[in-house]
Amino acid sequence: MNDNKPEKAILVGVELKSDAGFNFQASLQELQALTEAAGGEVAAVLVQSRERVHGATYIGKGKLEELKHLAAELEPDLIIFDNELSPVQLRNLEEALNIKIIDRTMLILDIFSQRAKSNEGILQVELARLQYQLPRLTGQGVTLSRLGAGIGTRGSGEQKLELDRRYIRQRIQDIKKRMQKVENTRKLHRVQRQRSGMKQVSLVGYTNAGKSSLFNTLCQTGHRSKTAQVKADQQLFRTLDTTIRKIRWADQKEILLTDTVGFIQNLPHHLVAAFKSTLEEVIEADLLLHVVDISDPDAADKIEVVEKVLWELGADSDRIVTVFNKSDLLQDPPDNSGPAIYVSARTGQGIDDLLKRLEIILF
Repeated sequence: MNDNKPEKAILVGVELKSDAGFNFQASLQELQALTEAAGGEVAAVLVQSRERVHGATYIGKGKLEELKHLAAELEPDLIIFDNELSPVQLRNLEEALNIKIIDRTMLILDIFSQRAKSNEGILQVELARLQYQLPRLTGQGVTLSRLGAGIGTRGSGEQKLELDRRYIRQRIQDIKKRMQKVENTRKLHRVQRQRSGMKQVSLVGYTNAGKSSLFNTLCQTGHRSKTAQVKADQQLFRTLDTTIRKIRWADQKEILLTDTVGFIQNLPHHLVAAFKSTLEEVIEADLLLHVVDISDPDAADKIEVVEKVLWELGADSDRIVTVFNKSDLLQDPPDNSGPAIYVSARTGQGIDDLLKRLEIILF
């Protein structure tokens, strides 16, 4: 297979009639963005409205036949489902369609596999992938036999078909031991920073809200290099490994600024568990800046997702300041006298106000 050629995918979603408060269309659009972030190309989207998902095949019998005909016509490389499939559903769908099947969780794990660069990040992603794969080994004949076949089979967690549960369980234990050592080192560094009295500020928010762009803008203002420190673009989960930089501004105030992985709705619990030590360090910062894309029509829903994750992690709401990014796209942005701060990482608008607010709160 040509590595430069994007894999063609059919996306499948089930809109539950009982899920009145859930933005189904936004979820499907996000699945498309995730597919593109993984290097795929969406050939078609198939949607079904049901009271509940089908226990054996996720979609109903008639819709499965429709999907079979669509796959025969478009000849995609894989089919991606907008929800986590059970081992039974995965096995039945592969047998019925004879094509690589992955779900939202596998897709996110694949993106994380591509983006992880640090030793800790690679271990965290592999742990999450193995924990997800373990109960699904019997249902992944097609997926696991197509070694190196791209989305859903990539990264440090990629294993050959003959590796059994015993090996995977042993590997999980080995990774946990290695991660414990990394976590102990992290705690030591954290204690040293606390003793130095250096204040720490973490950027948190939904993926693609502009955290990395804001991080770069603040580094260009206050880091000794005066240059961007991380890669920032429109792809989901561009930042995976935590980056910490010291920044200083005019009156010699100094802080440690942390850029972190973005959140997303239905973030796989395996990933949350694997990244627990990283996320715990983030929420233990002196201040959390919750970065929100103010131009996003689904901003309110995404704020809710992030707040829910932060609450589950035990973050103190009194230490969270909301930063509305991309305020240059507003016709009449507020004057920053309220509790939230409006900035534009692109134009620098509101950055001085943000630094003043940090000074008031931290010093």
